[in-house]
Amino acid sequence: MHDINHSKEAYKQGIFSIIGNTLLFAVKYYAGLVSGSVALLTDAWHTLSDSLSSVIIIVGTKISTEPADEEHPFGHGRAQLVSALILGIILSTIGFSFLTTSINKLIHNEVAHFGILAISVTIASILGKELLAQYAFYLARKTKLEVIRADGWHHRSDAISSVILLVGIIVGKQWWWADGVLGILMALFIFKASYDILREAIRPLLGEPPAKEVMNDVAVICDQVVGYQVFPHHFHYHNYGYHQELTFHIALNGNLTLSETHRLADTIEKRIRKELGIEATIHIDPVGEKETIEDIKKHKDELD
Repeated sequence: MHDINHSKEAYKQGIFSIIGNTLLFAVKYYAGLVSGSVALLTDAWHTLSDSLSSVIIIVGTKISTEPADEEHPFGHGRAQLVSALILGIILSTIGFSFLTTSINKLIHNEVAHFGILAISVTIASILGKELLAQYAFYLARKTKLEVIRADGWHHRSDAISSVILLVGIIVGKQWWWADGVLGILMALFIFKASYDILREAIRPLLGEPPAKEVMNDVAVICDQVVGYQVFPHHFHYHNYGYHQELTFHIALNGNLTLSETHRLADTIEKRIRKELGIEATIHIDPVGEKETIEDIKKHKDELD
């Protein structure tokens, strides 16, 4: 479960990214004007576009921390997933741009040509963008927020574009096609990264089963509360970012009174909320005292 306090880290990363990208844009643009390099000017505008990612992060984080209301009874946590989805699409678009540009370079036999200032700025851009990427990846590991990891890959895509330009300068004199081929390879690498980000964002939106560790923990809590195995099954998990809902069935002695079954279910739900941070709703399947797990599995369709 994402701690709502992690939103502060997302804000921090977004603001840091906007400042860094704006400074890099200014330096690249100046170098492009001085050297007359169209490629560097284009790369400068690409860097400035990265600020859009940071704006999306800040807006998405702000929305995701809004409390539940009548229209959104489970909160707005999925705004983080929507933000990651948008960034994944942006990243794939950048990859497509790299791919088409690289193919055009091969078709027209184009070679990258830059002066000393452009080379220095390109190296500085690689280091600066990778620093932004590493910072984003660090916060993503700390907060488990997919949207921050997506922005980290966005920063790295810009660093990769600068690497391509630099490599083209170094080896272009021997192999004119090196810049184009490297561009295609890096585009494929970016496509893979955007696929991973989109998959991680789409999966919770479409629905996913709870982790096996969660189901095991729930089973332990249930057995401890009841005093014997109740075989939790038929799990339904709903992830809303900062809020998780879990429904499942347990098998209780059919001879228990309604008050007794309610007390047991209520106790289990409170422990799951306290220990796992998940809101649980339990359905009771009444079974005979001598019924075994095999019997429950045999009649599972009837119980569900």
